Amino acid sequence: MPDSADFEFSDDPARLDLDRVHTWLADESYWAMGRSRAALEAAVAGSRNYGIYDRASGAQLAYARVITDGVTFAWLCDVFVDSEARGRGIGVALVEQIMGSLEPLGLRRIGLTTADAHSLYERFGFRSLDQPEQWMSRTGPLTTA
Repeated sequence: MPDSADFEFSDDPARLDLDRVHTWLADESYWAMGRSRAALEAAVAGSRNYGIYDRASGAQLAYARVITDGVTFAWLCDVFVDSEARGRGIGVALVEQIMGSLEPLGLRRIGLTTADAHSLYERFGFRSLDQPEQWMSRTGPLTTA
């Protein structure tokens, strides 16, 4: 884990560097490639947002958001660590702080999907679905018939 003297965690959405976050997600992530700036802004507005920032420069090093009703369920998504900050424990610190901020809510379930970083999330109690046949998904664009 990086020295906490070198970075700081924040859940203040006013601190987000939306230009940087948009570049990360729309240009560098495998799950949000091509996401529009308007879609990012709407997602940020409807979520709890988290960042890790370099103390010296103030630059944002990582981002994640959580969609939740605040009582029963949450979805952790858009977890991204800047490529220059990877390998320094920033992702671990980010998820650790997020889980700590959600703990007081007493949520029954926190979900996520990931194609990689399974060992990171397993550190925080995430496991593969016990009964995946009970889960369903609908992918978009979503329209009604």
